Amino acid sequence: MTRFTNFALLLGLLLLPGCTESGKQAGAEQKKAAAENKPADDGRGIIGKWTQEIGKFDPNLANQVVSGQKATVTDPLTGSLSLYGPEVEKIAMMRITSEVNTFEAIEQHYPTYEEFMEKIIKANNVQLPVLPYKGRYMYDEANHKLVIVRDIENAEKAK
Repeated sequence: MTRFTNFALLLGLLLLPGCTESGKQAGAEQKKAAAENKPADDGRGIIGKWTQEIGKFDPNLANQVVSGQKATVTDPLTGSLSLYGPEVEKIAMMRITSEVNTFEAIEQHYPTYEEFMEKIIKANNVQLPVLPYKGRYMYDEANHKLVIVRDIENAEKAK
């Protein structure tokens, strides 16, 4: 039940900016950033920010760590805040997994990186939340899935 409560709280936080006047203004900033294909960065943090920036995953790069979407809660007062990053990652990955599986069912093959970006991300205007600790979305063409990577120094902070 705790996971469901945390998920519901997170979902509420993601939807809340759209319910206010400042949410409308943030929406305009997000659309502008989406048009430029980069996350909106106004110095106010990452919550409520969206991106379409997804790179092509290269497993041979040494300076990157693939996220395991696990949260470590050590402080009962701020523990729920440490769940934000991993839960956002899981939600984004569920959405992309669904989109890739739908593409495969229709086209009878998994998308290449170029097809993924053109026919899934751009065609459907998919917006993914900006990730904490400089997390980056990457499409793993070999395994047909979205992965989240961070540089080694940022991966240590995300734990």
